[in-house]
Amino acid sequence: MPEHVHLLLSEPQRDTSSDGTAPLKPRGDLNGPPATSQVLLAKNRDCTHNHRTTAKAFSSEERFTLYWKEIGIGIAALSVSIPTLEDFMAALIDAISVKRKTLFELENTPFCCLEADVNTPTARGGQTLVRLKMRNLLTNAVFEKTFKASDKFKEPDLQSVQASYLYSDGNGSHFLDQESYETVTLNGEMVGDALDFLIEGALIELRKYNGNPIGLELPIFVELDVAYTEPAVRGDSSGGGTKTARLETGMEIRVPLFIKEGEKVKVSTESREFAGRA
Repeated sequence: MPEHVHLLLSEPQRDTSSDGTAPLKPRGDLNGPPATSQVLLAKNRDCTHNHRTTAKAFSSEERFTLYWKEIGIGIAALSVSIPTLEDFMAALIDAISVKRKTLFELENTPFCCLEADVNTPTARGGQTLVRLKMRNLLTNAVFEKTFKASDKFKEPDLQSVQASYLYSDGNGSHFLDQESYETVTLNGEMVGDALDFLIEGALIELRKYNGNPIGLELPIFVELDVAYTEPAVRGDSSGGGTKTARLETGMEIRVPLFIKEGEKVKVSTESREFAGRA
């Protein structure tokens, strides 16, 4: 039998008060040291209390540490996922800052500015107005609209990836995305008149809006072969020193008299005009 159990069993009886509730001091010398069994019991109670206190303290500290770790992770997640006010304001474009070829978003539609005209009032208190000629990048429609100088636009989620022209058929025009190597098909509205400048294998920029293809971005100049042109006639100035030439894509342009059939010429995709020999 363990020693402390033996001592407990052999502990002398204690008296109780008259009402039977409050224990009295053990029998023996009231002024002397406590009995041996009482000393051991007191030590045992102290050890048990200290053990429980330490366990509680350790458990509380551990819970406190885990709590603040979770708080830290939450703050880190918020700092990444939620943009600040400064970031949001930086993504806005003032109407007065829009210039030619600026891309902006209006009513959930991407636009490209073709021309910008700022009208500053002469009278005091008048508002500065900005008149924009802009192209709808989804429909290729062009129109003009006037805005206040303080009006703001969002930056559109536009991306350009390189693609090569494959062919066109009744289903549309087909391109090979040079990044994903997937075939992308655009309808006639998306392509517009771009086919006048494209030959098989030509590299262009495929424009995407919110991850979806919406159209093409042609280079400023393209090089095309002259499929047919009349030979120059000495002394003929009726055409102002130019003549008509049909290019390999079927498009016709005016070229100088010295250009011959089979030559390669440079053509502007914006003006659709001859820009020189290639």
